Amino acid sequence: MRLLLLIFILITLQLTAQDYRLNITELPVASSFRGLSVVDDNILWASGTSGAVCKSTNGGKSFACFTVPGYEKADFRSVYAFDSEKAIIANVGSPAKIFFTEDGGESWQEVFSNNHKDAFIDGIDFWDEKNGIVFGDPIDGKMLLAITIDGGKTWNEFNEASRPQLKIGEASFAASGTTIRCFDKGKVMIATGGTVSRLFSSDDYGKSWKIIDTPILQGENSTGIFSFDFINDSKGIIVGGDYKKDSLTTDHVFFTANTGVQWQQPVVPTRGYRECVQFLNETTAVATGPNGIDITHDGGLHWQPVSNSKNFHVVRKSRKGNLVVLVGKEGAVGYLVWL
Repeated sequence: MRLLLLIFILITLQLTAQDYRLNITELPVASSFRGLSVVDDNILWASGTSGAVCKSTNGGKSFACFTVPGYEKADFRSVYAFDSEKAIIANVGSPAKIFFTEDGGESWQEVFSNNHKDAFIDGIDFWDEKNGIVFGDPIDGKMLLAITIDGGKTWNEFNEASRPQLKIGEASFAASGTTIRCFDKGKVMIATGGTVSRLFSSDDYGKSWKIIDTPILQGENSTGIFSFDFINDSKGIIVGGDYKKDSLTTDHVFFTANTGVQWQQPVVPTRGYRECVQFLNETTAVATGPNGIDITHDGGLHWQPVSNSKNFHVVRKSRKGNLVVLVGKEGAVGYLVWL
C-alpha cells in the first residue's frame, strides 16, 4: 500500500512539474537585475546594476529603459511600482538613497538619503497606495527603518526605540528584494541573515516587533534567509543557504503552517541555495537561484526542477493578475507560462 501511494505521489509530481514552461528572452540592457515589481499582467518594472531601470506596459513584450542622471554606476536592487507612471527605486551601499518617478521613468527625484557609512537598503514594500516601509542593514546595531505615508514622496526614519536590535554579525541580504513583505492590516515581516537568521514580525506598521527564530543554515556572513513568502497568516516558506556553496542541499529551505511556531524540512528540497521564493497560489510556490528554478505544488513539502537556467535572481507574480516574471544576470528575463 505504501509503495502504491509513493508511486502515485511521484507520478502526480511529474505531471504537475510539466504544467509550467519557462520562456526566456532579454531586456534591452545587459545589467544584472535583482529588483522586480509586477503590478498586473501588463505593467512590470525591473532595476539593477549600471543604474538600469526598465519598464514594460505590455506584459514584457517590449521594454523602455532609463537611468537616474548621475547614478549610472548605482546598483538599484529594490523597486516598487504603483502603475506605468509611478515607481520607487533604492540603491545598495552608502549613501543609501531612494528615488521617485511619476512620469514613467523620464525623470527621478531623490526622496530619501542616509549618509552613514553602514547605510545599506535591503528592500521596500507597501501596504497600500500610500503606506510603505523600507529597511536595511543595522546602523549602530539597530535595523535601518523608514516609513512613508504619501506613496513614497517623503520618508521618515523610525525613532531608535522602534528599530529592532540585531545581534553581532546579523544583517540582511538584498539578493532579490524579498526579505521584506507587507501584508494586510499593517502587518510586515523582515528576514535577517548572517551569523543569526531570524524573522521579525510587526502587526502595527513597524511600531513594535516580535521575533521568530528559524532553523535555516546560519552562523557565517554568507548564510541565512535570502527570501521568504507567506500565502496567508500562517503558511510560509523560507529559502537561502550559503551563497558561497550554492549546491549545498542541507538546511536551506523550510516551510511552516503556523507562522514559524514549527518549521519543517521538505521531503524533497530545492537543488541548493535559493535567492527568491514566491507563492503563486495556496499550494504552489517557485524558488530560483544560481543553479536553477524549482517548484512545489504542496506548500513546500516536495520540490522539483522547472529549469536548469542559472540566470535568474528573482521571481515575482503580479499583484493583480497571473503574470509570473523572473529577472537576473546580463538582462535575462523569463516568464513562467501555464501549459
